[in-house]
Amino acid sequence: MDQYIGKLLDNRYEILEQVGSGGMSIVYKARCHRLNRLVAIKILKEELAQDAEFRRRFHDESQAVAMLSHPNIVSVYDVSRSAELDYIVMELIDGITLKQYMQKKGDKLSLREALHFITQIMKGLSHAHSRGIIHRDIKPHNIMVLRDGSAKVADFGIARLTSASQATFTQEALGSVHYISPEQAKGSHIDARSDVYSAGVVLYEMITGRLPYEGESPVAVAIQHINAIPLSPREIDPEIPEAMEAITMKAMASDVNQRYISADAMLEDLEEFRKNPSISFSFTPADLLQGSGDEPTQVLGSNTPQLARYQTGGGNRQSTARTRVQEDPYDDLPVSRRPAIIAACAIGVFVVCIIIFLYFSFFKPLSNNDEFATPNLIGSTVEEARANATVQEYGLEIKIGATEPSTKYAEGYIIAQDPGNDTEITRGDTIVVTVSSGTDTNGTTMPDVYNTSWLLAKTRLEDLGLNLNIRDPEESYHDTVTKGNVISITPGVGESLREGDTVQATISLGPQPLTVVSYIGKTADEAKQMAEANDLTYGGITGHEPSDEYEAGLVISQSLEVKSEVAKGTAITFVLSSGPASAVSATPSDAPSPSPVQSPASSPAASATPAEATRTVTVDLPDDGRRQVRVEIWVDGTKASEDLCYTNTRVLKKDISASVGTHEISVYIDNEIYKTYTEDFG
Repeated sequence: MDQYIGKLLDNRYEILEQVGSGGMSIVYKARCHRLNRLVAIKILKEELAQDAEFRRRFHDESQAVAMLSHPNIVSVYDVSRSAELDYIVMELIDGITLKQYMQKKGDKLSLREALHFITQIMKGLSHAHSRGIIHRDIKPHNIMVLRDGSAKVADFGIARLTSASQATFTQEALGSVHYISPEQAKGSHIDARSDVYSAGVVLYEMITGRLPYEGESPVAVAIQHINAIPLSPREIDPEIPEAMEAITMKAMASDVNQRYISADAMLEDLEEFRKNPSISFSFTPADLLQGSGDEPTQVLGSNTPQLARYQTGGGNRQSTARTRVQEDPYDDLPVSRRPAIIAACAIGVFVVCIIIFLYFSFFKPLSNNDEFATPNLIGSTVEEARANATVQEYGLEIKIGATEPSTKYAEGYIIAQDPGNDTEITRGDTIVVTVSSGTDTNGTTMPDVYNTSWLLAKTRLEDLGLNLNIRDPEESYHDTVTKGNVISITPGVGESLREGDTVQATISLGPQPLTVVSYIGKTADEAKQMAEANDLTYGGITGHEPSDEYEAGLVISQSLEVKSEVAKGTAITFVLSSGPASAVSATPSDAPSPSPVQSPASSPAASATPAEATRTVTVDLPDDGRRQVRVEIWVDGTKASEDLCYTNTRVLKKDISASVGTHEISVYIDNEIYKTYTEDFG
């Protein structure tokens, strides 16, 4: 049995079951006992926890993801790091991966579905990139599809801040080689455009039902990403709109300078296509191909796109950028020699590709002695940044890229930079900085929704148009706030709200119920004091009954059941003992029979006849939205009782005593007549 199942982490998270496993960690389903909700917990694998480097990467991941808050990114609730255990507490997703969804649909998705998913993926990436975070492993396996059809980017397993150190292709990317960008495959510097490339491959797979590159080994596939050109989507399916093909191929451009500059730029074209599927962009797939002077190397193998193109006759499109089919110079050789020569050529090409790969992955990064760590400019003014010693020494250019509101930094101070802190750059490079414009200038602040119903408050927040990440509300008891209404909200009332901010509210469960205790055996005064001390309303004594167990004047029954839960202020009434039943004795056997005309004082029989009787009056409490009502019961025009009742108790049963005979009973609720009837107190 798994060692963590049933374990309580930090006296809060109870591990229930394992739900998944990745390269670095195991994911469990757990329950948070503090907030009573299900969560996902990612725990670093035990064999890796002994490795300081893996623990560092795992902690970097948690720090990176914790900075993100967006509807299209899996939320992180908590991060824990100790000498014994490293784990992250995340949102528990009820859904499947995009890869599983595609397999259920037969690998290829409809154009509408593909556009729906890629738009949400790019929105999530846009948010991450705006926070300086590159995912580096975008693939359908890391996209979660929820039951409502929404998509969330998950598993930032090798995500890191742009300021983190570069990692090589061989360390990180072999497992995701079908979606890797050319610069990752070469071990070169990467930026947000690497995620755009991988997203382009995901889009390619969704609309065509196949991957752009296949090979017998990860290295073979990686080399194709660097050197080969995939079949255009319309060559696979002519029904694909030209504009969608253009967007896909631009995202997958091998040259980062021809690729979309950002996720936002790709989103703009996706939105234009959504509005007008017949739109014609200023670029075509042919514009994005490599020039004929830099003809890509063919990778031999039965599954390569180039061979498939020529075998299916797809090479008739006129494009000098394509790898051309040339006459075989060995056609005149004897047949017996041709296979050996072809095999030798294939081996030679493969060896050359391996050498190129090793050079770009290992030797070139080591040979560049002019690289150095980017200085941290955040919190400085632009003038201070340009005067920075490292900036001056290496001739770096500081360029202002954008201005954004900030609650942390005053106007004019740098709040973000690209490349980020500690990223390796070279002499003369440009650092693009984002400068604070001060506090939020759009005037959008958190509205006052205190004691407002949650549905109405949520609607008001959605109407702000900020695409807020509104989480499910937490719940708490409250004496004055109506059940279902807002007690508190974060950010607080009046605080600035920005696009994609996370909103967490707490709503009321109503007053905390009271547990009724036993009053049996108490005197009337003691019962009254206890009731008031326990936040109940003392409703008085409703009658007396004989009891052999309790002496006269002690409580023998109460109107509220012991250990039941009731609202504060609920009325409670009591019945007292009139003493042992044997005290009311019949005429002694040696005494003469009583005369009908004997006075009550001298007649034992008369003393056994009660002067009054008790009847129970039942009142159905109204169900019209009122929390409390005042119930008055009158007997023959005289008030017999008055109770303040919570309507959630549904029914009030009140014992009323009156002299023997027929009496008129009148019941009033909040000073309005409820019913009138006669009752025989015989």
